[in-house]
Amino acid sequence: MRKNNEIVTANNSSFLALKDFNLTDVMAEEMAGLSASFERIKIPIGGGTAFEIPGDDPDDLDTVKEVNAVILHHHPLNAYYATKYTGGSNPPDCGSFDGVVGVGNPGGNCKDCPYNAFGSGENGAKACKNRRRLYLLREGDIFPMILSLPTGSLKGFTRYLMRILPKYKNFNAVVTRFTLKKATSGSGIAYSQAQFAVSHVLTPEEHSLIAAMTEQVKAMSASVGYDTEEAMPPNVDPETGEIIPPLA
Repeated sequence: MRKNNEIVTANNSSFLALKDFNLTDVMAEEMAGLSASFERIKIPIGGGTAFEIPGDDPDDLDTVKEVNAVILHHHPLNAYYATKYTGGSNPPDCGSFDGVVGVGNPGGNCKDCPYNAFGSGENGAKACKNRRRLYLLREGDIFPMILSLPTGSLKGFTRYLMRILPKYKNFNAVVTRFTLKKATSGSGIAYSQAQFAVSHVLTPEEHSLIAAMTEQVKAMSASVGYDTEEAMPPNVDPETGEIIPPLA
């Protein structure tokens, strides 16, 4: 029996299928002329504790309590819309894939941008929406999926990386277990907060395959647009990024 604090290395890998798979080649040959896009894992609103994942029927999402996946790549995602964003592939007026420099109007240094300051949006939130985009590869899959972390999950994600990096050197050296817990903001808003734990460590062979895919995803990430994100709601809790229900 495995102790609670013991991390194991998987013996039967579900990542070895990557041996004969090259994401860049597949996207170039099989999806020529189409924009790079990946399925999205959704975090529910209102404190739900189950992720929503696309299934065989795109209109009927599967709900799962946990997701086990390797983090291939992650980066900030800032998006400012001068008018209300209602979803779709239309790009923001100003956006950033590194959280440092915005491209568009107003563009420039994100740190000094007035739209990236609390109070510039509704209900004291930022007019520019800040998230963290994660590219995940679930066990048994060969195509990555995207998980966007809202504000209320970013501290926990940062702490998780600080825990694993000294020990495992790379965040893609382990399979991460993602779960959700119901939390409440200082303003009394219930929201779903992502939790992170190491499921198991990859074997050297697995990590070599994952490292190759990581480089492919990094190269592709800048061409993955904003259309994989949900519509930006007008009422957002500034502490958590949670949607604030309209008053009755």
